Amino acid sequence: MDPQHDTDQRLTDLEIKASFTEDLLDQLNQVIVRQQQQIDTLIREIGHLRQQIPEGDGAAFRSLRDERPPHY
Repeated sequence: MDPQHDTDQRLTDLEIKASFTEDLLDQLNQVIVRQQQQIDTLIREIGHLRQQIPEGDGAAFRSLRDERPPHY
């Protein structure tokens, strides 16, 4: 086999792999950006929910087992 052809083929294969790797990296970056946006949104929502909870209320935690079922 021609050494030049072998080298050219290996170089082509590496370029193809590099191209696929760059594409995968771009896709992963998009996923990370989307997940970070979702995390930021959830953090804001949790902050809003915490503001809605009355502080110092004696009934801060109530077990559902202590509640009467709706049919009573």
